[in-house]
Amino acid sequence: MADDGTPNLIPAKILIVDDDRRNLLAASEVLNETGLDLVLVDTPEEALRRTLREDFALILLDVQMPRMDGYEVAALIRSRPRTSGVPILFLTAHNKDDIHIFRGYSAGAVDYVFKPIQPLILKSKVGVFVDLYRKTEEIRQKAAAEKQLLLDNLRVRGEKLEAERALRRGEQHQAAVLRSLPIALYTTVLGESDRSLHFTSDSIKRITGFPSEAFREPGFWQAHLNAEDRDQVLDALRSVAETGTVALEYRWRHADGTERHILDQIVVNRSDDEGPSELFGMWFDVTERKDLELSLFHASKLEAVGRLTGGIAHDFNNMLSIVIGNLDLLQGSIRADEKAHQRVQNAIEGAQRCVELTSRLLTFSRRSPLQPSALDLAAFMPGLVKLLHRTLGERVSLNLAMDEALPTICVDHAQLEAALINLAVNARDAMPEGGSLAISVRLRDDATGDDDFVGENSAGRFVAITVSDTGTGMPPSVLDRVFEPFFTTKEAGKGTGLGLSMVHGFVQQSGGTIAAESVIGRGTSITLSLPATDQEKRSRVTPLVTDRSTALQGGGQSILIVEDDADVRRTAIAAFEALEFTVQEACNGDEALGILEQEPGISLVFTDVNMPGSLTGLELGRLVRERWPHIHVVLTSGYLREEQDASDFDLLQKPYRAAELVTKLREKLFSKTAI
Repeated sequence: MADDGTPNLIPAKILIVDDDRRNLLAASEVLNETGLDLVLVDTPEEALRRTLREDFALILLDVQMPRMDGYEVAALIRSRPRTSGVPILFLTAHNKDDIHIFRGYSAGAVDYVFKPIQPLILKSKVGVFVDLYRKTEEIRQKAAAEKQLLLDNLRVRGEKLEAERALRRGEQHQAAVLRSLPIALYTTVLGESDRSLHFTSDSIKRITGFPSEAFREPGFWQAHLNAEDRDQVLDALRSVAETGTVALEYRWRHADGTERHILDQIVVNRSDDEGPSELFGMWFDVTERKDLELSLFHASKLEAVGRLTGGIAHDFNNMLSIVIGNLDLLQGSIRADEKAHQRVQNAIEGAQRCVELTSRLLTFSRRSPLQPSALDLAAFMPGLVKLLHRTLGERVSLNLAMDEALPTICVDHAQLEAALINLAVNARDAMPEGGSLAISVRLRDDATGDDDFVGENSAGRFVAITVSDTGTGMPPSVLDRVFEPFFTTKEAGKGTGLGLSMVHGFVQQSGGTIAAESVIGRGTSITLSLPATDQEKRSRVTPLVTDRSTALQGGGQSILIVEDDADVRRTAIAAFEALEFTVQEACNGDEALGILEQEPGISLVFTDVNMPGSLTGLELGRLVRERWPHIHVVLTSGYLREEQDASDFDLLQKPYRAAELVTKLREKLFSKTAI
């Protein structure tokens, strides 16, 4: 109670997540009252980190956020044991239709608040959940106090024989608490070599699957102790007489054959009549905590590897830009020498294989920007099937079924190929004795009434690519988590758990949906549903590498090349000069800005994204658009960091071919006269 007699309010911490700082300020002003601790976060990544470290009474979550929307954040929060029960209240100014509201409830929301926020509505809804949290927390605190009382009673048991009646009442109270907690209490004699355990309740059967009588058999506890933990645990038990207390953590094999992590806390009760001293112990099953620690360690390790591979791929792409750029220039100058021309072509093909390697590194590190373009599946799928035949081996039969007259889809070709290969390899691993893999490509429309393929773009048509196997299948518990990052059912060293989550992210980024079905013993089917493009787009798709694609003359137009790597810059200059452009160069954004202020005749700025100095390529591009809107901007980069958004610029991914450069220049500078 407070000094004035009013009850003390239990502090309630509320997490408010919104990428707009103004919305955060508005919500904090409405909810600013005694007893509420408001945590304001403007990115989904920071929100997920905070939920790992802190306990919240309520989470207010914006639906529309960059990189990861509120639905995805809510699903991740719900998937974690620590935050699975925290109420989530969605804040949204859009998505008020029934479909999106239903999606929010499916993701774990308990209610919606629509923007602009009405203070009274927000306060009343928050108040309900805060009151519920405080009631729950009050009960939890009482349980914690009862648990502490239980430990105190264990320590002094046997020392207060004169309080036998009070002790019996305490034992009854202890038994009631123990029935509701995932712990088990036991006693044993200090110094017994076989460590016969006498459990005080049947809760041990709920924890281990063995009845309490089994632990009284000599050697039973030691027989189920993990061999690697045995020496350390037994040494600690031998020294408990001196220390008076010890906390042991070890692996113990349960009745179902699985090993669980057990926290065994022991205190010594000295005997007054010089008889054997007694040990009081308490078992906790801490397996979930250990699994979470391992998952976090695994995630941190993969993040570090991802950063390393991203940096390596960036440097490697710069070197490949020099190699491929000069080979392209050399190939154009030796066309008359067929043998030399073929040798250069072989070198280019080898360099392109290196490009594929760096692309996979960037995909792993999640720093590979998508480069979507129209794709004709009728031409794409047969080539992929040939590749899969070589990858899967002879023990897996592969069948392809496709609808006729399929429309084009607009996706990143390399990423789609990698996603389908990933699904096929997973299917092969699920068929260790061999089996059948079927790939079907179908046109689906929401008019068919098939809800499985109705996503956010439900007004249009979808091309559904289904990969089905006859493997072992997955239980519902695994199927529910199959797209979670770092979740894998493979043995250690057989997979990172990133594959299906990367496929999921690629499909979502491409505007599609992904669904999985599985039956134990019968197999698994995974369906990628990608939006179909207009039929007209098929006729506009032409290969980049054609004789005509390099037929371009700059006519003396002035180009400014901005690149910090001198060798890469010289290669780019040679490529532009070969196309009869007038080239000016700068090694960083500040130097480029000075040239632009003095030279009014520049038609296009061709700039690297990541450069030293006060201006990055992105910042330079935005300044050019603001101050010289008539000048075109094309960005080039070996990789983009997560915080860099270049979606509103034309981007050439390093290393680029001469034909790709010509195509981009034709689009920017000669679009009116291009045939």
